[in-house]
Amino acid sequence: MIAQTPAAPYYAVIFTSLRTEGDHGYEQAAERMVELAREQPGFLGVESARGADGLGITVSYWASEAAILAWKHHPEHSAIRERGRSTWYSACHTRVCKVERAYAFNQ
Repeated sequence: MIAQTPAAPYYAVIFTSLRTEGDHGYEQAAERMVELAREQPGFLGVESARGADGLGITVSYWASEAAILAWKHHPEHSAIRERGRSTWYSACHTRVCKVERAYAFNQ
């Protein structure tokens, strides 16, 4: 689904990853992280896609940089992030951006 974000400005965290072979509890953890993120103050929405080659991009949207930092330091999120580095990803990149303008088309 396409996230329904408010009028700009707001923030986006772009998480790009390359998965390792096998699930090893990944799907359950990913679902839990989305569930937990939705409970965080300042969370606006999320969009995610993964190709057959293992390349995935998840974009989460936040009201402020403070909300992003609170999410980064959430204990459960921190533990899952470490498991991602040790088990689920062969590479990952995180980029934090301020959305200045946004345009939409819906039929």
